[in-house]
Amino acid sequence: MYNIKAIEVKPSITLELSSKAKKLKSEGKEIIDLTVGEPNFKTPDYIIKGAFEGIEKGFTKYTPTSGILELKAEIVKKLKSFNKLDYDISNILISTGAKQCLFNAIYSIVNEDDEVIIPSPYWVSYTEMVRLAGGKSIIVETSKKNDFKIRTKDLDENLTNKSKVLILNNPNNPTGSVYTKSELVEIGNWAVRNNIIIIADEIYERLTYDNEHVSIASLSEEIKNKTITISGFSKTYAMTGWRLGYCVANKDIIKIMNAIQSHTTACANSIAQYAGYVALRDESKYYDTKNMIDEFNKRRKKSVDYISKNSNLNINFPKGAFYIFINISPLKGKSISGKILNSSIDISETLLEEFNLAVVPGIGFGNDDYIRISYAADEKLIIDGIKRIIQLEKSVQ
Repeated sequence: MYNIKAIEVKPSITLELSSKAKKLKSEGKEIIDLTVGEPNFKTPDYIIKGAFEGIEKGFTKYTPTSGILELKAEIVKKLKSFNKLDYDISNILISTGAKQCLFNAIYSIVNEDDEVIIPSPYWVSYTEMVRLAGGKSIIVETSKKNDFKIRTKDLDENLTNKSKVLILNNPNNPTGSVYTKSELVEIGNWAVRNNIIIIADEIYERLTYDNEHVSIASLSEEIKNKTITISGFSKTYAMTGWRLGYCVANKDIIKIMNAIQSHTTACANSIAQYAGYVALRDESKYYDTKNMIDEFNKRRKKSVDYISKNSNLNINFPKGAFYIFINISPLKGKSISGKILNSSIDISETLLEEFNLAVVPGIGFGNDDYIRISYAADEKLIIDGIKRIIQLEKSVQ
């Protein structure tokens, strides 16, 4: 009766737990929610004013499926200055969030039984998008000793005649890992040699704290031609609810993605598009974005320092994004209040039910030995949340 692929799709565990936390809050419980990857800053005033500017200018109608020219022109400039990428507006597709860009990309290039290589830990939606497209996710484990980064050796071991796509999330959600230029050169050249398309999810590109971000498509023309680069406005400009993302690729792929989008959402919200145009156009006049990134960096350092000094739980030191991936394997098999903690879900549920703290279990990212917390929240709440994890650590038997 129903679509078999759709039935098999699992709901986003991140959004599911966030909803549960919000429900408990609405019931009067004081829940600390460190689940969702959403900046706790309001959208900068100059962008909000830009949206009103768009309304006053009449940007309230359908736009071309691929987006308004004003926004695409600013993206071209941004790609050249920040990403070191030369594209023109015909290489750009504006979508309803980077998530739709990802779905468009996967649906455009993945056929039945094509294999999509996904390094683990991975963002929760990748595997479900591949499932909907009829492809097969090939999960490649990475380890903390290599900063949870994929190596060409790992890629070679998982390469088959059905391999079609590699999804590369840099900076990574949930680990906060960031690839170096030399690592990206190796991966990009591997993709070219093996005729693999790279989907480069770079939504956290501005949130790198120790080194400059490198876009894999910038490393050679051959790599660029095999890469679909995806980014957006949600994380950098605190515009999560505006739902605005974009992708860049060779014109053939963009044409297919544009056709798919024309039959789904058609265009992204016209007012959000104009606001995005102003976000890029006027950013240099304001300090909102820089101040937000600096604040994330400050929270990152304080959070990592607090965990390191007060807990025996290991973490992956994040170099980008705004997450900390905490190894809770020492807690597995232990008990609290008569409940045995056998999994990251058990530990996450216990933190929520007994310590009023919402985190995301690592199993949703493909690694059951971890939980993820976000430091895109008020600093005091982050530290209080970490204290509750430490309290659980000290309470188990």
